[in-house]
Amino acid sequence: MSALTPQSDMPTPTTDKITQAAMETIYLCKFRVSMDGEWLCLRELDDISLTPDPEPTHEDPNYLMANERMNLMNMAKLSIKGLIESALNLGRTLDSDYAPLQQFFVVMEHCLKHGLKAKKTFLGQNKSFWGPLELVEKLVPEAAEITASVKDLPGLKTPVGRGRAWLRLALMQKKLSEYMKALINRKDLLSEFYEPNALMMEEEGAIIAGLLVGLNVIDANFCMKGEDLDSQVGVIDFSMYLKDGNSTKGSEGDGQITAILDQKNYVEELNRHLSATVNNLQAKVDALEKSNTKLTEEVSLIENHLMIITLQEEMERVKEESSYILESNRKVTKDRTADGHALTEARKQLKEETQLRLDVEKELEVQIGMRQEMELAMKMLEKDVCEKQDALVALRQQLDDLRALKHELSFKLQSSDMGVKQKSELNSRLEEKTNQMAATIKQLEQSEKDLVKQAKTLNSAANKLIQKHH
Repeated sequence: MSALTPQSDMPTPTTDKITQAAMETIYLCKFRVSMDGEWLCLRELDDISLTPDPEPTHEDPNYLMANERMNLMNMAKLSIKGLIESALNLGRTLDSDYAPLQQFFVVMEHCLKHGLKAKKTFLGQNKSFWGPLELVEKLVPEAAEITASVKDLPGLKTPVGRGRAWLRLALMQKKLSEYMKALINRKDLLSEFYEPNALMMEEEGAIIAGLLVGLNVIDANFCMKGEDLDSQVGVIDFSMYLKDGNSTKGSEGDGQITAILDQKNYVEELNRHLSATVNNLQAKVDALEKSNTKLTEEVSLIENHLMIITLQEEMERVKEESSYILESNRKVTKDRTADGHALTEARKQLKEETQLRLDVEKELEVQIGMRQEMELAMKMLEKDVCEKQDALVALRQQLDDLRALKHELSFKLQSSDMGVKQKSELNSRLEEKTNQMAATIKQLEQSEKDLVKQAKTLNSAANKLIQKHH
């Protein structure tokens, strides 16, 4: 930028062109580039006129950090926009030699390094953005595969190289935006690595994470075996983003490309939401089937347990009655030793009466146990019917939501010129899944009717037993 300073106050054709290019540039129109130690500082120009640079003055550190965050955010916007436009015009899978892609990784590296805390080691102070990236696997389990792959790469020896490899693998996986959003949302964890006014701790970090969603339309393929990521020098090439007066070609198509990309991203998000909803419904249906089997098993276990309890109670009662009869017999034998014949008759009669009483009590206990088992089975069946009715209502509501989403998706797919065949196939799959859900609902309704019939039969049997008992 110091090369733009003229030696006189009179404007020249060269300075006029430079001034016009500076006014039309999105990013460098109000900034100049300077180096401050290890960090790339983009300072705001107080005057765009071509005058000699003033002497540097002491400025507020918070203002400088805010200025750096704004500059990096604008630089990220430019690099992401340029990468998407150039990739769509190129129309092929990108590799590591593609210049806009290299500049994008350089800008992301500067964004992740902004405001990093220096960690003291025995070799001195060390600043590396690999530490925050390692946290992503704890927040998003899908990132564990990337982290493991980076650690297994044999050529990486420094944390900086591992961080660069992680960014490339996340872009290949088309999950870079998701991972960055998950990381930025946990500022309590990031505070261990970043200063409070760093880019990742402020609103600019969330904006950059949102901009990364657009990179999902790019297909990239990197071969990192043998690539020296440890010793690369991350320097931003600003010449790629400078615009001259004749660079307005194709500006009319930018709006159309942006609208198409937005529609594609929206349709992809709807497809993900619908697939997740279908999976949830299938899981609920499986859970209902498992609960039905568990209920039947529990009912059989309860019936066996009740039978065992009733048998144990009956044995205890028989023992008590037999002990009581034995004691009474002993008393009778002591009191009536003289009358042997009457005693034997009384014993026979007592045995017959006790046997008759035991038979009656056994029959009564059996009827009472059957009645309790039927009442318990009725309660379990009623509870099962209520749960299945609630499940049917929920499934019908979700089916209606799926149909509404299907109609909305079909309407939006008709208005789009791209991907008509893919969307029709998706629509047919959704119709098959909705038909499967409708068949499942019909099966549940049939099972509900069967349960109601079983409940009625059990109720009638219980009433008959009650009437028989009375």
